[in-house]
Amino acid sequence: MELAMIGLGRMGANMAERLTRGGHRVHGYDPGEPARRQAAERGIAIAESLQAAVAALPSPRIVWVMVPAGVVDDTLDALLPLLSAGDTVIDGGNSNYKETMRRGARLAEAGMHYVDSGTSGGVWGLAEGYSLMIGGDAGAVEALRPVFETLAPAADRGWGHVGPSGAGHFTKMIHNGIEYGMMQAFAEGFAILERKEAFHIDLQQVAEIWRHGSVVRSWLLDLTSDALKKNPTLAGIAPYVEDSGEGRWTVAEAIDLDVSAPVITMSLLERLRSREDDSFADKLLAAMRNEFGGHRIKQG
Repeated sequence: MELAMIGLGRMGANMAERLTRGGHRVHGYDPGEPARRQAAERGIAIAESLQAAVAALPSPRIVWVMVPAGVVDDTLDALLPLLSAGDTVIDGGNSNYKETMRRGARLAEAGMHYVDSGTSGGVWGLAEGYSLMIGGDAGAVEALRPVFETLAPAADRGWGHVGPSGAGHFTKMIHNGIEYGMMQAFAEGFAILERKEAFHIDLQQVAEIWRHGSVVRSWLLDLTSDALKKNPTLAGIAPYVEDSGEGRWTVAEAIDLDVSAPVITMSLLERLRSREDDSFADKLLAAMRNEFGGHRIKQG
């Protein structure tokens, strides 16, 4: 198939390269010249403008948008005047599913298809394939089957049509919330092991033991083992953890639906806590303990 990939950051460029290797013709475009240049060095056909990328496509056109959630609407504003009824836009980024539903309705009014593909796989997706959670009109999704089969780990696994417009991004949002909880559990467990100094436990050895036969074996554990092998003491890494926003959306959705999700919620709060270099709350806790019990205050 022939399509345009708009957004050539690491994920977008990797996906474009995997599609190209799979025999699809991809016209890549990114507003940043360095991104275009780096993608061209990887064998991706580059368009020098959004207009050129769209103009190169046969009708009906397929445009995969791989941009940050905050600029999707701006990208669509620039893109839609270049498209026609029957064309398809795929949003493969981490958009909020409610925004996806709104955008899907907007394109439907113009006679176009809007397909949301929640995409997981990170930097390993190029070699291993991507997990694709796809929402949108069933006919539009089926027409894109060759693209999804190429991007997935195999044609018959790792991807699927999970529901109507917004369902793909909703499913990916919950996926990321689960990911938060799993990562937090591993982090806490290894922190306890590391603190038990009397046993001198080799954390990377433990990770390797758990990778084979253990009920907690997983890709995240594989990556944990790799990280500990490269840097056993995690020297030079600041205890500061970002979040993509999807964990926040998951917690908000759990509240809206009256679903108890304490693990995901606490894992998000721990990420927020990691960013406090000078926590007022902790200072106040120390002050309160001193007031009611005369407990010692450590001077900072």
